[in-house]
Amino acid sequence: MVVATQNPAQVRKATAEELERLNESLSTRTPQEIIQWAIDEHGEGLILACSFGGISGMALLDMAVKIKPDIDVFYLDTDFLFPETLETRDKAMQRYNIKPLAFRSRIDPQQQAHEYGEELWKNNPDLCCAMRKVEPNQRALEGRTAWITGLRRDQANTRRNVQPVTWDEKFGLYKISPLAQWDEKQVWRYIFQNNVPYNPLHDQGYPSIGCTNCTRRVGVGEDSRAGRWSGIAKTECGLHR
Repeated sequence: MVVATQNPAQVRKATAEELERLNESLSTRTPQEIIQWAIDEHGEGLILACSFGGISGMALLDMAVKIKPDIDVFYLDTDFLFPETLETRDKAMQRYNIKPLAFRSRIDPQQQAHEYGEELWKNNPDLCCAMRKVEPNQRALEGRTAWITGLRRDQANTRRNVQPVTWDEKFGLYKISPLAQWDEKQVWRYIFQNNVPYNPLHDQGYPSIGCTNCTRRVGVGEDSRAGRWSGIAKTECGLHR
């Protein structure tokens, strides 16, 4: 199924039937084969999202650069990233010889505090995420036809129906999730077998890592994403809602 056009800024939305057939075909393929399919299908219209926080993104980065060493990679610098996250980025840059594109909010933390008050992430976390993650992500995807994400079905109840390929209504392009059918154990196995660098906070009780203000350690028996936006009715930053 050809979905990209000659102009990377234009992309045809597949029908529900086309997506169903495509996902049925991709459901038997490995993550590497799905990545290869995405590269063949979208070419320069493809970009990989890697937060340098989660293990899924690091595994996908390792897979992708082994297939296409010059694949475009981006991350969202919210201005509130853990130092360990930036250290992981630097290690990945050296290991894979990549130059990931950083996208930041149009408003810096000082302006945000002045205009919206201190600790916006507590008072209005959705607005904070919208300014520091969703809007920058929109710019990161401009002119693209597809992006690769680390979504997995086992990550949260909100992600149980993740498919290898979906149409991203929010950003107007295809969302490709090569690890949709993998679980956490499979990702860790790949990380260790391939000596993939990963965020050291994972070894300190942080299975899901976001901004410093909205991430805490997870206790024994808690859900792996329980440390994100703890204490409020929020489970997603808005990128994948």
